[in-house]
Amino acid sequence: MAALGVLAVALPAVASVVPARFVVSKQQCVEVADDGSCARYGDRAVEFALIPSSAQPVEPRLRVTGTTTYPSSGQILFVTVSQPPITLLDWFVARDNPAARLWSYTDKYGTRTPEQQVRSGQRQMTGAKDRATYVALKAAGFDVQRTLGPAVVDYVLCLKTNDKGTKCLEEAPAASLLQPDDVITKVNGKDIETVDDIPVALADVTAGSEVEVELRRGDEVVTGKVETVSAEGEAMPRTILGFVPIDTTLVVLPDGLSIEFDTGSIGGPSAGLAFTLTLIDTVTPGQLMGNHRVAVTGEIDIDGNVGAIGGLNSKASAVKQMGVKYFLVPASQPETGNDSIAAARRVVGDDVEIIPVATLAEALAALERLGGDPLPSSGVTA
Repeated sequence: MAALGVLAVALPAVASVVPARFVVSKQQCVEVADDGSCARYGDRAVEFALIPSSAQPVEPRLRVTGTTTYPSSGQILFVTVSQPPITLLDWFVARDNPAARLWSYTDKYGTRTPEQQVRSGQRQMTGAKDRATYVALKAAGFDVQRTLGPAVVDYVLCLKTNDKGTKCLEEAPAASLLQPDDVITKVNGKDIETVDDIPVALADVTAGSEVEVELRRGDEVVTGKVETVSAEGEAMPRTILGFVPIDTTLVVLPDGLSIEFDTGSIGGPSAGLAFTLTLIDTVTPGQLMGNHRVAVTGEIDIDGNVGAIGGLNSKASAVKQMGVKYFLVPASQPETGNDSIAAARRVVGDDVEIIPVATLAEALAALERLGGDPLPSSGVTA
């Protein structure tokens, strides 16, 4: 009996420090066929869990100067998740939790390194804030413009990984020349002012051919040849250099107006709609939310369309835990799986009303239905 007692105490203690990856695995596709189907499945270690993080008000993170601002009687909250490494005990607790999911290294990082993923997330957040600023100010009647920025390298594509997906075995040939933050200035003899100029420069180039590339790296001008590749997963064949660009679109504000969202180390694009609604409420009279606290998730594009996001079941759980009764989510979420609206509703039950919206106009209409004021003569249409 004494031995059993010691064992009962020791097992949880050991499980709380042993990483789950040494014991737990999951079946995943480890080789993709040319038609996009899975050619081979295999075991990959479970290393992380996608879990709820928080629902935080946007307004304290927003600073507006150069125009009249208006106080709000409600709150828009943006929702975050986290993906920490887990122990065996964490796995045991999370394995049947409908608000969590177990991830392999590939689930979290894909073919990127952790450093590339963090950098990409930060840049996605920057893009989300810029798009939210543009869309919100347009809706509120401000004279705001957008201009395309230069073609800047984020990272070179990975063409092949190891079986576990933890290491890139073959990068696109562009890796022989391109580095993160390089500014592409000329391709195939044609000047490149924005990233949209690159497909034009490659229009008559066959994948596998080499092209001359000129770029700016800091204060240095670098030239060299890059072997092009074919874009994967597209219906029409297309020749590309083989890198992912940074979104460098610039938002040009009216003179004297300044908009800042302080997001710290938070990455990703999914707070776009929440930022948009908060900024609209701040720079227009009336109360968009009435007296309600409303959680919001979803990307926003420059036309006001709301895009799907990941981690919806976990985000729904965070909303419920914060005691928020309304949650605006993208109508474009997948129909099945953890990111579906149905999965989110299973997590929150009757405690949270989940409201799908496809556009900014639909989001504004939903807030009006909840008791908020309509946006004055915005010109926003569904």
